[in-house]
Amino acid sequence: MIDAPARAEGLVVRRLPAFALAAFLLLAVVVGVVASLAYPGRPELGLDGPWWLDALFQGDSGWYFSIASQGYSYTPGVQSPIAFFPAYPVTVHLLGELMGGDFSTAAGVLTLVFAGAVTVLFASWIRTRVAPRTAVVAVGLLLLYPYSFFLYGSGYSDALFLLTALGAFALLERRQYVLAGLVGILATAGRPIGIAVTAGLAVRALELLAQRRTAQHDPDPDPDPDRAGAGSPGRPVPLRALVAALRDVGWREVSLLVSVAGLVGWMVYLGERFGDPLAFATVQGAPGWNQGSGPFTWFKGPFVGSVLSLDWDVLVLIVPQALMCGLAVLLVRTCWKRFGWGYTAFAVVSIAIPIIGTKDFMGGGRYVLAAFPLLAAAAVVLTGDRRPRWLAPAVLAVLGVGLVIATVAYVHGVEVS
Repeated sequence: MIDAPARAEGLVVRRLPAFALAAFLLLAVVVGVVASLAYPGRPELGLDGPWWLDALFQGDSGWYFSIASQGYSYTPGVQSPIAFFPAYPVTVHLLGELMGGDFSTAAGVLTLVFAGAVTVLFASWIRTRVAPRTAVVAVGLLLLYPYSFFLYGSGYSDALFLLTALGAFALLERRQYVLAGLVGILATAGRPIGIAVTAGLAVRALELLAQRRTAQHDPDPDPDPDRAGAGSPGRPVPLRALVAALRDVGWREVSLLVSVAGLVGWMVYLGERFGDPLAFATVQGAPGWNQGSGPFTWFKGPFVGSVLSLDWDVLVLIVPQALMCGLAVLLVRTCWKRFGWGYTAFAVVSIAIPIIGTKDFMGGGRYVLAAFPLLAAAAVVLTGDRRPRWLAPAVLAVLGVGLVIATVAYVHGVEVS
């Protein structure tokens, strides 16, 4: 006879995606109420959508609105919309046209739809890889992470990127190689870190080949007792086995590389129209953004300067993001041990690009959100055998408070990330 705790855990595993979606919808209402109450109003924008969605139309939402309604333009040396990749604004344009030109509301609605799908896919992914309690905590981290307010209706591309990344990996796990590569095109056309999806898919495909080879030579392997879920990938394959798997690569694995077409296509467009295939990177050095490349940026000269000058208005925005980036780096080893080489490759590239490429970690909070395997790794750490059971709920509660604070700041026009 199966005892009650076992039945409860089985129910969580089976229905976690549904529970996660319900939690997302509830939190979307909470964030919407908080945003509505805190929103001071911006009549000069002429927004005519629901009050709570208008409240979340801040920051870079204006750039995406401009692209969706007017298309791309580029003036060298000046902040220009070509800094923003096309997948999200093109999607907003298509829905906005169907809504009679209401592109701001279209952006918020799409973000909510994409984020709901992200929640379901993430819950489906994590439930087969860790114990039920850890899976629940991982979903909680995704939904309560302070920078997750970008998933609750803001006009940003984060939700679409997460959806395409999770979707591509989900298809690969089902051995749908071509479809995974095609979905990956949307990821590389969605954000500068989209190349992380291509890298992750390629390494994960090699990992699957190595695991298959190992299974053929050891048909009855001794499973790791610390892992739960039928889909658990087991211990990471040795690096030599990963390299040896290169000899088994066939057309299916190679087809994953089509995912880079999103980035290539974007560069071709920029080159043909504006004469600079790397204009999306070039424009980062424009006054106002000042995200030029070079050692001063790589070694965070502006960040160090802000710390030394005790510029508190800046520090309160960038220090939390620097901390999130630091924690993400510390979680890489756990990610590798529990989820393998492919997901770790995706996570490392996802966080390496913003960590290296930003002068002061601004935006790092959102980019850590994109590295979903690291959120899962954080849940593994929080629910370890040596951790008190109150730790995970306490951390989630603190993150929830941070989510409310970040939302209030954001709707007041503060450049939170």
